[in-house]
This record gives sequence, C-alpha cells and structure tokens, in this order.
Amino acid sequence: MHPAPTGRVVLTFDDGPHPDSTPKLLDLLAAAEAPAVFFLCGEPAERHPELVRSIQAAGHRLGNHSRTHPYLTRLQDDEVRAELTATQAGVAEATGSAPTLFRPPYLDTDARIAALAGEFGLTEVGCTLDTRDWAGLPAEDIAAAADRAADGDVILLHDNPALHTLPALPELLRRLAERGLTPSLEELWTRG
Repeated sequence: MHPAPTGRVVLTFDDGPHPDSTPKLLDLLAAAEAPAVFFLCGEPAERHPELVRSIQAAGHRLGNHSRTHPYLTRLQDDEVRAELTATQAGVAEATGSAPTLFRPPYLDTDARIAALAGEFGLTEVGCTLDTRDWAGLPAEDIAAAADRAADGDVILLHDNPALHTLPALPELLRRLAERGLTPSLEELWTRG
C-alpha cells in the first residue's frame, strides 16, 4: 500500500444555483468547513439572486459558467461575449462584484475562448479530477473519486438536484480527510 497523499484540493460545483440543491450543498460544506468555487450559469443565477448571495456569504468563490451552458467553441465571438456578459452582470447585480474565474461548459475551450474570457478579466479554471457525477453515477462511485485525488487537484462536481452529488458529498469529504487532503481555495491561486 502506498502512503496516503497530503495536501490541498479545490472543490468546484458547476451549473447552479438550484433552490433544491444549493442550500443543502452549502450546509454540507459548512459542516465540513470546506470552501468551494461555484461556477454559476447566468439563467438560474438571474432567477435566484438570493442563492448567489448565500453562496458568497458562506465564504465560497463565484465563477462564470456562461448564461445558457452551450458548447462555446461552436459559437461566434459575439455570442460567446453575450454568454459571458450576461452571467457577469447577473452575479454582479446579486453580489456587487463580478466573477474573476471562468469554467467553460463541458470544459469545451480553446485559445479563442480563453482570449475572449480574458477580455472580461476572467481566468479559466479546468479540472484535474472529474467525479463524473454528471453521468448519473451512484453516490458511492462519485465519492470513490476521492480515492484518486492528489495534492493540487481541482475536483469537478455539480450543483444539480437530479444528480447523486448531494448524497455523495459527505463520503467524498470523509475520504479526502482520511487521505490528508483539505479543501482549500488557496490552491487555485498558487497553481503554476
């Protein structure tokens, strides 16, 4: 058996906010004292500004995940800008500040998308560990992703009540802690 890794990981949640899952995620993260980045879609953020404020008030970071979750590389420049502008504006209206982080939907990106995001002062954040919760995996399989986690990983999860992410999160956090891996936002800023 190899020694368990120690270090920090970044938890990220895409596609929210959702009134049925976001408050529960916030409660689970608070109980574990685990900070996260929520990459928000503009449409639900516009419908639920109170949830956007709750995420920020709980000490988590907010990121831009586009307005309508399209494949950005299939869009023209002006369409990409519109997707980013709408989410920037919606989050800023809810919280008083626009996001500085960006994750393209489906991780669909290229140099053009990164450059367009840069026009908004957005830093693109990918992931290094995909839990595949988006594929409808059972909670145990999602939680088992923690067994593959390493220092510095950016872990992809989703804020979606239709997925098994909520029931998986306590076990995923337990497994990370057992391996000496602590959720942190600092790791995002210190990665090379």
